[in-house]
Amino acid sequence: MRLSVRHATVLVVAFASSVPGVASAESFAALSKQGYSVGKLGPGKSGAMGWVLSNGGKRFFCKMRASMAYSGKNGMVSFTTSGRMVKLDRGVFEASIGGPDPTIPQLADLQAGRLRPNDVGSCGAI
Repeated sequence: MRLSVRHATVLVVAFASSVPGVASAESFAALSKQGYSVGKLGPGKSGAMGWVLSNGGKRFFCKMRASMAYSGKNGMVSFTTSGRMVKLDRGVFEASIGGPDPTIPQLADLQAGRLRPNDVGSCGAI
């Protein structure tokens, strides 16, 4: 028996939708508009830092996109890919780029879940 492209496509879509554990992805902006609440900054299963967004029974883990953050008035930290925070010399950093960078978030905001869309990467269902 020979399958047409149309029949093969229908079979693939039906199979993919019936497989348990297939993660769905959303953007942080879309989840925020749907009323999802943001948890505190913490590690995901992979060790990457991010936030759990929840709305009733649905939960998503959104990875942190920010690689650096200001800590208070004089401090600064950088994040490794494994989720560790490394202290940086803010004075040296700002001298090298010509002053403060308004796109770098405050660490307190990240930790409390007060996020800007640019600070958040991909979100996957958990």
